[in-house]
Amino acid sequence: MPPHKKPFDIVEVRFKGTRKEFYRNSANIEFYVNEYVVVEVDNGYDIGKVSLKGDLVKLQLKKYNRSEDSGDFRKIIRKATDADIARLKENQELEVPTMYKARSIAMELGLSMKLSDVEYQGDRRKAVFYYTAEERVDFRELIKRLADAFKVRIEMRQIGYRQEAGRLGGIGSCGRELCCSTWLTDFKLVHTNAARYQNLSLNQLKLSGQCGKMKCCLNFELDSYLEALREFPENNNLVLEFAEGKSYKVIKTDILKRVMWFAPRGEMGGDWISFPVSKAKEYAEMNSRGEKPELVLYRKESLKPETVELDFQNDMGLDSLTRLDEREKSRRNPSKNKGNNPNKPRPKGPNTNGGNQGSFRPQNGPNNREKREQNQRPNQPNPNPIKRDSQPNPEQQNRPQNQNKPASTEPNPNPQQNRDGGNRKPNFRNKNRGPRPNNPNQNRKEKDGGQE
Repeated sequence: MPPHKKPFDIVEVRFKGTRKEFYRNSANIEFYVNEYVVVEVDNGYDIGKVSLKGDLVKLQLKKYNRSEDSGDFRKIIRKATDADIARLKENQELEVPTMYKARSIAMELGLSMKLSDVEYQGDRRKAVFYYTAEERVDFRELIKRLADAFKVRIEMRQIGYRQEAGRLGGIGSCGRELCCSTWLTDFKLVHTNAARYQNLSLNQLKLSGQCGKMKCCLNFELDSYLEALREFPENNNLVLEFAEGKSYKVIKTDILKRVMWFAPRGEMGGDWISFPVSKAKEYAEMNSRGEKPELVLYRKESLKPETVELDFQNDMGLDSLTRLDEREKSRRNPSKNKGNNPNKPRPKGPNTNGGNQGSFRPQNGPNNREKREQNQRPNQPNPNPIKRDSQPNPEQQNRPQNQNKPASTEPNPNPQQNRDGGNRKPNFRNKNRGPRPNNPNQNRKEKDGGQE
């Protein structure tokens, strides 16, 4: 501030909810907005937050019709310390259980009232109960019961439904927090004419807020709509006469776009036409002079959409969208691709293994084993050809039989049965290694010359 000018000494302090009061800074304490201060009240002190200071407070005083020189302003004692802020938080934690207990007492007494909020004073000497009621309530007995229960001074204050919604808070239909619980402190009367001027449907469910009254936001843009309506004709039932006996009546107005819509008079299902406000005023003036202008209607051209054929083709050049489905089918049913029996007839049709359409395998074709033999190189003969004749091997034919037991001439019904007639499992050891010794230390003795 300049040295020759003193700051305005009246400060606006805000308490819980939307309650605000004015206090005089007689001690010239320096503080900022949103800073906690301790103020003077009846029989004690209270703690609030600075919401406004400087010359802007003069406008608020003028709004509430209060004079700067009046002596009814209380004083600001000091800045709030850490102990004061801690005590304020304790008071806020006690408000919820206090409200629930007070509601139970009011229900026992049978009072037709609704306790919506409780506010403790900064020094916890006084508690203010806010309630709503449709009729007059005799709460003298309630005050006695509450004073005995909480040991503080009790003050009952009736509020309206708008103030109740502002204290409880909530989310509006716009998706944001309620205006009355954040920044709006003055509640103005809202008429249904505000919805008519804005061309809104008179639906009570959509136009009412959580408090049950008309939404406060209907007044926010009302001035801009009223200013735009000055450009429109005052006659709401405007009729325009055109040549060849055509007449159109106003049906709809778009206030923000400055456009008026007309429908043919005396016809059902006729096409609507639109004019700017200036053009509609010009036609109305010509009709007032007895002139009927010519109406030029543009024929609507029917635009047929062009048929565009979309060919799918990815980066790899594959245009089949079901190629992955065929692989999934082959993975789920692997038995269908196994065991191609040449003697089993196969149905004619497309190859499901990804071949060309219409290809099929011949019925009497070679099997897989013969195909591998045919694909071998002709310059390298097979060193171990497979003998397919049914004649026995002469070496096996001259092999001596067991001397202890004569060989049986009957075939062995059990293929797992050995030559001695036992049911032991066949030995799959390598024949070139010889028999396995019974004693595991036998080979070690032979290497050492029979000495252990």
